[in-house]
Amino acid sequence: MKKVKITVVRKACYKDLMEKYENPIEHACDLQEGQTFIANGWERPEGMCLSAWESVSAFVMTLAHGGENFYDGWMKNPKSAMISCNDGFRPVSFLIEAMDEDAD
Repeated sequence: MKKVKITVVRKACYKDLMEKYENPIEHACDLQEGQTFIANGWERPEGMCLSAWESVSAFVMTLAHGGENFYDGWMKNPKSAMISCNDGFRPVSFLIEAMDEDAD
């Protein structure tokens, strides 16, 4: 099993949808673009948002166990995936990449 690098590549914010549909909340997301996490195999990295983890974990598990080439050539790097969290108001996009380093 391999370690998997998870990088925050983009955060979006749809204020029009928030105003129309969301109840006001004080705090939503601490992730920052460029922030990275290393998953030890399929284990959720410390500090990673649970909601985001639930969105990416199946892809992390597949990559950690040697899977690749999602959706028949979707990614230029077959040992990677671009996945967004499920927050429809402020989605965060993650680049997930299998590493050569073995998990502990």
